[in-house]
Amino acid sequence: MGSSWLQFVAGGLTSGAIYALVALGFAIVFNASGAINFAQGEFVMVGSMSAVTLLGLGLPLPVAVVLAIAAAAVVALIIERIAIAPARHAETVTLIIITIGVSLFLRGLAQLLWGTGVFRLPGFSGDEPIAVGNATILPQSLWVLGGAAVSVVLLATFYRRTLLGKAMLATSYNRLAAQLVGIDTRVVLFASFGLAAALGAIGGVLIAPIAFTSYDAGIMLGLKGFAAAMLGGLGSFAGAVAGGLLLGLLEGLGAGFVSSAYKDAIAFVVILAVLFFLPGGLLGTRHRDRV
Repeated sequence: MGSSWLQFVAGGLTSGAIYALVALGFAIVFNASGAINFAQGEFVMVGSMSAVTLLGLGLPLPVAVVLAIAAAAVVALIIERIAIAPARHAETVTLIIITIGVSLFLRGLAQLLWGTGVFRLPGFSGDEPIAVGNATILPQSLWVLGGAAVSVVLLATFYRRTLLGKAMLATSYNRLAAQLVGIDTRVVLFASFGLAAALGAIGGVLIAPIAFTSYDAGIMLGLKGFAAAMLGGLGSFAGAVAGGLLLGLLEGLGAGFVSSAYKDAIAFVVILAVLFFLPGGLLGTRHRDRV
């Protein structure tokens, strides 16, 4: 067992990178609306299932992946326009309930479209394991870690270098002040849903070669992404990344040294522990009074 820790850490970081992407989606929508988007996990599923479908139609894998991410973003934008935008003046709890309804709708629609089967994307660069010290990892794990890192860098660049990104950042600090200086917060909310869904879809297509996908694959990934967002501090981008990686490590080490039967329970224990002992999360949040 002494030499197994590297294997557990590698697996934990791979899962944690996906949780971080999902948690970033939670943070983006929370900062724009003050609400928790419980449909975030479904966009992970939409991305991976769309990629499987497009690949089955004969498209090259890179094209299928890009189109699947775009499809998830378009679905999110449509949902924001027809379900969220009309209720933008409603209470936060109402918005949260709407997102739960959206989640159920998307899951049911996916079951109708794709059935209850389990699907898998091929590995992006093969499935031959790579030896790293005493551990062996799949090449897809490197794609997951690299894809998540590139996504985080691009997201940070978007917020720092673009007008829309700066408007979204200003809205996250103070929505009323942002409106007073001329920022259209409706556009910010609209773009936030698309951006959050794209991040979730990236996580979905990256993990599908390892963990497979199905119409209900978004449930657990969404809950674990939420746990990661809570752990890092709801609304904090750095906290989302840190929370995702830490949750993944806790899962990997817990499953390896204790029992894999408790792997999924760890995320829920984390949620309870954060709510009881650290409501603001590891890196705090400016909006915790609205949760």
